[in-house]
Amino acid sequence: MADEMTLFEKRDDGVAVITFNRPDSLNAMMPIQADAIAAKLDDWAADDAVRCVALTGAGRAFTAGGDVKAMAEDPDTASGGAAPSTDEAARNLASWGWKLSGKLHTLPKPTVALVNGFAMGAGMSIALACDIRFCSSKAKFGTAFRNVALSGDFGGSWFLPRIVGASVARELYFTGEIIDAERAQALGIANHVAPHEGFLEAGLDYCAQIASGPPLALSRMKLNLQRAESMPLADAMLAEAMHHTLSSQDEDHQAAAKAFVNKETPVFEGR
Repeated sequence: MADEMTLFEKRDDGVAVITFNRPDSLNAMMPIQADAIAAKLDDWAADDAVRCVALTGAGRAFTAGGDVKAMAEDPDTASGGAAPSTDEAARNLASWGWKLSGKLHTLPKPTVALVNGFAMGAGMSIALACDIRFCSSKAKFGTAFRNVALSGDFGGSWFLPRIVGASVARELYFTGEIIDAERAQALGIANHVAPHEGFLEAGLDYCAQIASGPPLALSRMKLNLQRAESMPLADAMLAEAMHHTLSSQDEDHQAAAKAFVNKETPVFEGR
């Protein structure tokens, strides 16, 4: 059942793709999907052939977040099972969120949300957890939690203020406003917006362009940026300098420097 809900594809161009595959329910998520996705992300993190991970959804949605219908019918199943206490229930939900948002954010490779349609609630949080959001002109974002009297999960309240600022994040949470791709781009949520027709092909081409880059340096760049979110400037600069020094010793850097001098296009081998 979990295999049918989520599709995985490893392409020859260095891009690996996760597709939420419950189009009849706008790809609303169930806890059973989290373990399969987390395991695949762990596999791809260690796979040198995978240089960029993309997420998208089948049909009209990226993902509408948690399955509200299932929550109403059976709250325990929808949340991953009955818990003996509120604390345990919260830990279970945090674990579920980490297997998606946490792993995407910390994966040592670039992650791109290919947002084809609705990204709502936890679905918006997951899109925000990715490094980049490449969006269809039909993409729509909304925190949506207020509409079902929930306060938010999957890290959205951590990611969103860092992207749009504290005041706008509060507004989007408090009002539950649904914003289109144009406004999402103006706010910095959407990095790119492409016409819906041919969107997925354009998005995968974009991911392939990222995947053609120097994988060791890209991994260090991502870690630099993550650490900069919480480190003092002096500490961040030291960590940055260490990664830069390590990168200067890579074969990819040596080859790229020669290619630059010779006005050639470098080919990065990940060494």
